[in-house]
Amino acid sequence: MNGFLAFASAQNELGREFARDVHMHTTDSTAILAIINAEERGKPLTPVRLADLIGLTTGATSVLLNRLENAGHVVRARGHADRRMVTLHSTPAVHDTADAFFQPLGDQFDAMMNAYSPDELSLVEKFVTGLRATMDAYMDDRGEPSPTSQS
Repeated sequence: MNGFLAFASAQNELGREFARDVHMHTTDSTAILAIINAEERGKPLTPVRLADLIGLTTGATSVLLNRLENAGHVVRARGHADRRMVTLHSTPAVHDTADAFFQPLGDQFDAMMNAYSPDELSLVEKFVTGLRATMDAYMDDRGEPSPTSQS
């Protein structure tokens, strides 16, 4: 578990480094990465869900989203049957920025994972999925939003 905790800490520091690298406040980069992550899972965030995930009030999140929208990083969409429902989407420009920063690390991860067999990687994936599900259940029991679950 110490290794996983150290990895999580390193991942948090990587997010802060991304913010510094692109001259952005860490809260802005945290929001952008959460929006991108949710989109990649096929579950775009609502402003309220983003507020829960990053620990801001809905008012502060609205100010944050205005800033991100004005910078061309995020768009709000009402493409649903219920036109009152707004989802958040990242722009191609912010994807280019994130890709430029994270792609070298992705390449290094690919090279590292090539040292393992598909069966070994499958076992690790199963284990990590179990850890995530356990943490999500714990957070749900506490009434707290978890970064990996969606409402």
